[in-house]
Amino acid sequence: MSASTSLIDIKVPDIGDFDEVSVIEVLVKAGDTIKAEQSLITVESDKASMEIPSSQSGVVKELKVKLGDKVKQGSVVLTLEVAGAAASTPESEQKQAVAQAERAQPAIKSVATSPAVPAPAAASFSGSADLDCDLLVLGAGPGGYSAAFRAADLGLKVVLVERYATLGGVCLNVGCIPSKALLHVAAVMDEVKHFDSLGVSFGEPTLDINKLRTHKEKVVGKLTGGLAAMAKMRKVTIVRGYGAFVGTHHVEVEETIGTSQEKTGKKQTIAFKHCIIAAGSQAVRLPFMPEDPRVVDSTGALNLKKVPKRMLILGGGIIGLEMGTVYSTLGARLDVVEMMDGLMQGADRDLVKVWQKLNAPRFDNLM
Repeated sequence: MSASTSLIDIKVPDIGDFDEVSVIEVLVKAGDTIKAEQSLITVESDKASMEIPSSQSGVVKELKVKLGDKVKQGSVVLTLEVAGAAASTPESEQKQAVAQAERAQPAIKSVATSPAVPAPAAASFSGSADLDCDLLVLGAGPGGYSAAFRAADLGLKVVLVERYATLGGVCLNVGCIPSKALLHVAAVMDEVKHFDSLGVSFGEPTLDINKLRTHKEKVVGKLTGGLAAMAKMRKVTIVRGYGAFVGTHHVEVEETIGTSQEKTGKKQTIAFKHCIIAAGSQAVRLPFMPEDPRVVDSTGALNLKKVPKRMLILGGGIIGLEMGTVYSTLGARLDVVEMMDGLMQGADRDLVKVWQKLNAPRFDNLM
């Protein structure tokens, strides 16, 4: 150990009302370089699990705990080698800060005297506009229509550009709303299966997939129709088509028709004072997957053309498992492929464990 480093003990901080908790996971090993606030171990009580972070950056010299150990507030987790600056006194820290500021002065001067890099020139538009507005909003999803309606309420002249036939974006048309409509049906079907043990028996359900699809479309239509009425009430101008910037204050919109995004070739130019880009996102196509009607993304899955006997889901995230749950209840067997080390990454792991245990009968393979 050099003179500029020192060894400190990293201890378990205040963990609330818990007396002793069990170590269920060790996340670092001797020799690892760690950062402040990096998780070191995972502990679990009868109520919850939590990760214990490091209070310092440095190199792990020795672990003081192992799987199954009981720890409490003040227990030593590991010994950490830290740079001398990390353990320096306030006086030495102040001296270091002054020295760093003095060394930084020449750099500041050189930056201040260096020539500025010119910004790239924006495209210019010299033609005439077909429409003009105070605010143009590109994209009519939840972000776009909310901004457009609020701006109109405040007295601005607003144009809302959307390439699809209805407002609402992915969420209302091919996302949250239709999927929840189908999940509600699936939840009711699953619920009544348990009533037999309570003394109430129902016959096996018969599926009319066309009626189910119509139900989903009615739910979507009611909400998107409501948005159209709200836009009309606020005098927000709706322009359908693809928008592309042709100048700093001009957008060219190529008209689309039908239920998809078929271009007509007709174009119009809109002049604006301000613009909000709320273009949203769409599912990416995996390059290794073949062009085949059996391969669908989340939008295709919501179309409910048929219920297969078996279904492979690439991606064990919330969207894939959500649609998988619907198809499973309707009669499909599921296989799931997920490249990460668990389903629904980003969700609370304790909740995922409960969900996975409850839904295990749906899956033949989790890979």
